[in-house]
Amino acid sequence: MTRLYISQALRLLVTEDSGHRCGYCRCSEFLTSTALVIDHIVPVAAGGATVRQNLWRSCVHCNQYKATSMEAVDPATGAIAPLFNPRTQRWHEHFRWIDHGCIVEGLTPTGRATAAALRVNRDLAVSARRMWVDAGWHPPADGA
Repeated sequence: MTRLYISQALRLLVTEDSGHRCGYCRCSEFLTSTALVIDHIVPVAAGGATVRQNLWRSCVHCNQYKATSMEAVDPATGAIAPLFNPRTQRWHEHFRWIDHGCIVEGLTPTGRATAAALRVNRDLAVSARRMWVDAGWHPPADGA
């Protein structure tokens, strides 16, 4: 896979925009000690540009599960729904924390489709969140 060039200045802007959190599962790179990656919200393969408005940071897991997808199946209805766009949509309108902040629950077709497709509640993620909650580090103070 060819890696796209993204300038250091643009990377810094996108990092500031994201607050060092994955746009999808909201994990903090400071808690995981793993740098987040740059995600093209509209994938390059679908014509997405490498510009600030189309970039956000995501954890490696969410980025790999998202791949080139822009939509997924809403498990509640079976209908196709667009994936969540962390640049233009508000996380708390599509998701909420349940089980004291250990589980991400999708509230809308977009939220449910995104949570399922990106496997945001995979076993290791939930186990890590449980430890972060116990330590008082999670869920994020911004409510999302």
